[in-house]
Amino acid sequence: MQAEGILNAEGISATANFPIATVRDAFPALNRTSGFIFFDNAAGAQIPQIVFDAVNHHLLECNVQRGGRYAKSREVDAMIVRARQSVADLVNARDPDEIAFGMNATSFIRLVSLAIGQTLGARNEIVVTEMDHEANVATWLASERSGAKLLWWKVREDGCLHVGDLIPLLSSKTRLVACTLTSNAIGSIVDVAAAATAAHASGAEIFIDAVHYGPHGLIDVQALDCDYLVCSGYKIFAPHMGFLWGRRKLLQALPTFREDFIPDEPPGKIEAGTFIYENVAGMDAAVLYLEDLGNRLSAADKLSDKPLSRRGALQRAMTRIRSYEQGLTLEMLDVLNGCRAVVYGIADTNRTYQRVPTLCFNLPNIAPARVTQELARRNIGVRDGHMYAPRLMKRLGLAPESGAVRASLVHYNTREEVREFGSALAEIGRSC
Repeated sequence: MQAEGILNAEGISATANFPIATVRDAFPALNRTSGFIFFDNAAGAQIPQIVFDAVNHHLLECNVQRGGRYAKSREVDAMIVRARQSVADLVNARDPDEIAFGMNATSFIRLVSLAIGQTLGARNEIVVTEMDHEANVATWLASERSGAKLLWWKVREDGCLHVGDLIPLLSSKTRLVACTLTSNAIGSIVDVAAAATAAHASGAEIFIDAVHYGPHGLIDVQALDCDYLVCSGYKIFAPHMGFLWGRRKLLQALPTFREDFIPDEPPGKIEAGTFIYENVAGMDAAVLYLEDLGNRLSAADKLSDKPLSRRGALQRAMTRIRSYEQGLTLEMLDVLNGCRAVVYGIADTNRTYQRVPTLCFNLPNIAPARVTQELARRNIGVRDGHMYAPRLMKRLGLAPESGAVRASLVHYNTREEVREFGSALAEIGRSC
């Protein structure tokens, strides 16, 4: 079963009437830095005004510890309950207590890997991939000290992970498959639902890093049929924080560190120490932003007289974002082809539904660092290097220390920005 909007070819006819001006007005940073083009969103997205307001409200009105009997403390308690429900709605969790808040996705990957390392038994094999961010590789490699055996799901020449290559790695010894939903380096989407079916058929679990897919499409843990999923708020138009979703029975079984006064139940057993409440308030507001966008789109499209459910509004927003971003991807591929750039990963314009608008490339005979420096001089922010995926860089035939250039777009970017980016690349190609 495929997740909503994932690996399903969607038309891009809606691109033309996507309310890009309204979207950009919601993000103050886009209007404060004159002429700057934010094309480094994979390293962290900008935040809408509603998120600023939520963070400021918390710090001004209720910057206290939760669990007290006084009103301001109770307001913090209520905010955390709201935020947990909001994130549960965002990922389609059945129970908000399956959502745990913390510092970042990496810390949650480490927490789960430590716990699983203590429960290996005869099932001691863990499958990792060449495509993933190093956070979802090194953490599992550390489990070798606990007796784990690591197997590699390798990337093919097309820069994609194919489930057919996973199946031979699975056996009665497989404990878990750890893989990304979308490459943070080259933007390729993995058919996680098919991978989950294969893993479960062998009795294994599957752990999904959804950090990079989060701002680009609808996450549905039920449709993905995964067992654990992590995300980072700062990629989804929120402040720096992370969250973990896991099947309740699996979270209950995990051996975790906790203080004696914390019940051995999720989410408390997963949330060691105090997390950053104001950033959780911001995450709650980021979901509200997406919900509001979905309702605005539905009203503009006049698809129904009935108000959307919250999940329905989120689905509408993320489906339209996916559609709009496919148009941006086509524009980017056209620009890069015009500059004779080597694009890593999916470069076929008929397969844009299998990627997000994160494009890794190199220009002929120009070092990646030189390209990013020249773009920076022209007020365009991109990134160069290995993108925290050095194994993928090696697989692509690139030296990790130099890597490639990455331009990463989200739904507040525009076609005009892409064309300006293309003009800058052409100028760099002529002058360097």
